[in-house]
Amino acid sequence: MEYFDFIPEGWNDKREIYELNSIKEAYETGKTIQGFVDECDSDCNLYIKLGKNLTGIIPRKEVDLTSCDELGLTKASVCRNKLNSFVQFKVKEIPNDNVVILSRKKANEEALNWMINNLHVGMVVKGIVRNIRKYGAFVEIGAGVVGLLHIEDISVSRIKSPEDRFVVGQKIDVAIKSIDKKNNQIVLSYKELLGSWDENVEGIQEKQVLSGIVRETDKYKNGIFIEIKPNLVGLAEYKDGYYYGQRVDVFVKKIIKEKKKIKLLII
Repeated sequence: MEYFDFIPEGWNDKREIYELNSIKEAYETGKTIQGFVDECDSDCNLYIKLGKNLTGIIPRKEVDLTSCDELGLTKASVCRNKLNSFVQFKVKEIPNDNVVILSRKKANEEALNWMINNLHVGMVVKGIVRNIRKYGAFVEIGAGVVGLLHIEDISVSRIKSPEDRFVVGQKIDVAIKSIDKKNNQIVLSYKELLGSWDENVEGIQEKQVLSGIVRETDKYKNGIFIEIKPNLVGLAEYKDGYYYGQRVDVFVKKIIKEKKKIKLLII
């Protein structure tokens, strides 16, 4: 898989201290830089301390490209959600030596255009989990561009929620599964990056004792599916009293490589 990191500055998670000269350079070159949002005022403008006596302001209309109301202003909830987080932006205007006007929307637009024209299925990109829903996770992959990671694309194990794998703010690598250029929608996948069945089973031997997590119990099929690794699941005989998410120790009874199956015994 081809690996790509769209904006390296976006993943350092540390406050950048800028001199006025570097801000002027970013303005002249159109470079995308990042900062930490310290304040969101009552009008939903964002404030970023760029350096000593140097404050950046992202006006509400420049906060987001797509999440806008009927007046063209970024929705208030979107603005407030940027508080205490890192964002990428371009320098739009330098009124004086102490105040800089910034635009996250311009950085978002540039990133979206680049990605729609250059990303392709199978490419691996860096991302950060921005939101979690029962059906999947929304992952930002560059300057406000967000892709959807469906729950079935997170792991081979059947998990009930993406929260079983991720937390908001977590950095992960994701693969591009599909791109809808007409609707600017990107679908992501994670499980392919966790290794194949053969790769995960390597080093595991019969009669070995391992720790695992119960992911599914089925009394009628007489089985309990136990996750040994995120992309490796074994089957144990059904017993009452076990529940989803429970950590258990298991004995490896048999590894059937030709069928990609592992038989386990809960101990």
